[in-house]
Amino acid sequence: MTRSDPRADLATHEVQNQPGERGDVDLWQTDAPLREAVAREGGQAGALADYGGVLGAAAMREAARDANRFTPELRLFDSGGRRLDEVRYHPSYHRFMETSLGAGYAAVAWERRPGGHVTHAAMVYLASQVEPGHCCPMTMTYAAVPALSASDDLAGKWRPKLLSRQYDPSLRPVAEKSGATLGMAMTEKQGGSDVRTNTTRAVADGEAWRLTGHKWFCSAPMSDGFLTLAQAPAGLTCFLVPRWLEGERNRVQIMRLKDKLGNRSNASAEIEFDGALAYGIGGEGQGVRTIIEMVHHTRLDTAMAPAGLMRAALGEAHHWAAHRTAFQRRLIDQPLMRAVLADLALDWEGALALGLRVARAFDGQGPEDRAFARIGVALAKYLSNRRCPIVVFEAMEVMGGMGYVEDTPMPMLYREAPLNGIWEGAGNVICLDILRTLAREPLAAEVLLVEIRSAVGADRRFDAAVEDHLSRWPVLPPEAEARWFAERSALLLTASILLRHAPPAVAEAFVATRIAGEGGRTTGAIGKHDVTAILARLADRD
Repeated sequence: MTRSDPRADLATHEVQNQPGERGDVDLWQTDAPLREAVAREGGQAGALADYGGVLGAAAMREAARDANRFTPELRLFDSGGRRLDEVRYHPSYHRFMETSLGAGYAAVAWERRPGGHVTHAAMVYLASQVEPGHCCPMTMTYAAVPALSASDDLAGKWRPKLLSRQYDPSLRPVAEKSGATLGMAMTEKQGGSDVRTNTTRAVADGEAWRLTGHKWFCSAPMSDGFLTLAQAPAGLTCFLVPRWLEGERNRVQIMRLKDKLGNRSNASAEIEFDGALAYGIGGEGQGVRTIIEMVHHTRLDTAMAPAGLMRAALGEAHHWAAHRTAFQRRLIDQPLMRAVLADLALDWEGALALGLRVARAFDGQGPEDRAFARIGVALAKYLSNRRCPIVVFEAMEVMGGMGYVEDTPMPMLYREAPLNGIWEGAGNVICLDILRTLAREPLAAEVLLVEIRSAVGADRRFDAAVEDHLSRWPVLPPEAEARWFAERSALLLTASILLRHAPPAVAEAFVATRIAGEGGRTTGAIGKHDVTAILARLADRD
């Protein structure tokens, strides 16, 4: 025993058959599917290697636990009764923000280097494995950049700050800061996703506006500004609301923090605009058209985050199974355990490959790339978020009672698993968007079919499934079948990517179980596939 090892010889018993701490785990070097996909899709491997090495340190996992245990604190007033409307965070949260913004999480996609969106998407995947809560303000900052292009003046003032790799949490106007973040406040009580029912009002005040109204959800309320929607005389309009003004606080009042299931390190608030100063973006009455660019880019992150959550959960489960014995055998050597883990690994590999393929389309400049990005991100968001809670739960169950204990990251991952399926459009909203996109954009339907058919000839079961899909839905399905159609389209798209790029063991098992129906409805019912080859891609150094 070295001096730093914890004692195992206790007074009443000796600690045995308990896997040790994982220690430092380089999230880049131990993830072959990630490295392969980044190389294939054109991402920046050097930046990701540095980021993955830092995030995987044991000290960062401990910091993540602190950031989620010591949750944000709302400070409405100072000691004299003056309004503060501030949220205070644990130092560990600030540590993650500084690390991730410094790595380029919000900036790299817009720095005019090849593979920027692929690199950003891979950073979402890596960050989600350790502390997903801090991703929220950075994702919105990343996604706000294209929306700001609708206003040259605001873009000139805000874009350099949003693309800065400096984390500056000080309470100052954006012009005085070394870096800034942007949040979003769109949802109201009466409408939810139906933002056209918003009632927040905008009244002109010189070249600016004054907003009055209530927002049911405001993500990351300590951001330096918010993009929001309000009713102007000509209709629903997009606005930028600065958090801090020259010499005073803008009239953005925090009513309460949401007591959420997960995402605990990150604050979400209910706020009111009480005559808050705001600046219009895009044309008056063009709010939805303006904000949709931000929504489009945030959906890329909600498609990538579940892949990261699945990877984190499976990493914990695999480590446990490799170092735990039952009935005189390691768990990882027992056929049923191997079948379960291999089956789960197929969902993770599929989500990762699909997400980064879609991210490459975001980097593209042609109309085909833009069309594929629109349809592909919706399909990836839908499928990956349907699978994520199941994968995390099953990985938790591998660990038995310990998987239910906060000493492990599994409860945090389990609480986080449903989030990205709800944020930026829940399942039904996404499926209806898929139908609308295919109906309105013939090019989106064309490029999707081309991508799927790129793997025809590689597997007869896949070929048959593609023809069955086209014969079942020669035209778009009725609304009631939208989920079925979306799931099948996303599975075929994922299978096509895996057949062309993944090892044969992975692609063959995915097609057999997800496409040809040779698997069961319960995890581990995958038949006689090469689980050894599949599990080899999941292991870190075990």
